[in-house]
Amino acid sequence: MKYALTLTAVLALSSCEAPGYRVAQERVIRPGEVASFDVLYARNCSACHGADGQGALTVGIGRPVYLAITDDSTIRDVIEKGRPGTPMSAFAQTAGGMLTDAQIEILVRGIRQRWGKAFENYSPPPYASQQPGDTARGQEVFTESCAGCHGGDRRGGRSIADPSYLSLVTDQHLRTVIIVGMPNLGMPDWRGHSKPLSDAEITDVVAWLAAQRESFSAQVKH
Repeated sequence: MKYALTLTAVLALSSCEAPGYRVAQERVIRPGEVASFDVLYARNCSACHGADGQGALTVGIGRPVYLAITDDSTIRDVIEKGRPGTPMSAFAQTAGGMLTDAQIEILVRGIRQRWGKAFENYSPPPYASQQPGDTARGQEVFTESCAGCHGGDRRGGRSIADPSYLSLVTDQHLRTVIIVGMPNLGMPDWRGHSKPLSDAEITDVVAWLAAQRESFSAQVKH
């Protein structure tokens, strides 16, 4: 009789689930298995590029003009390899990051599908420059179109000619920001100046800015 009562108690307990038992039995999703665009973007991109892709600390990769000048291959390459020497780190596991190839594809496809609507009214300058810039002309364009907000004396604040800032960004980043703008920080895209900037003018401005970086680096080495 005692044995029967004990067996009955064991069976009764085994048929009941203590609080949290079912949850504890569910398989934990490992970081490399996350397949949600919303989760991947929120964890890896939103802090710098904005929760809605429209920009925060840097360019908005969900802005229509950005997606108009970049193809999927370019976006994929930046996510995979980052921008060496800048705060944009590599995210691909093959480059020391945390994301799998499949997760990077989810991000590329999701960015395009969510924000890649047609960009109308103007044809933006191309993503990459096809010719070397002229620094003298670049300084003239900077003075006319940029110095009003960014200054021209290399002194802190909003000055993008400051070597401290230029040491953190690539020439391509400068070009992209000039074309796409950063409206969240009050900077218009390439159209919002005294006149829309041409491909050549943007190339010249970037060349002049790059010269400020290189000039300062040369002084430091000596």
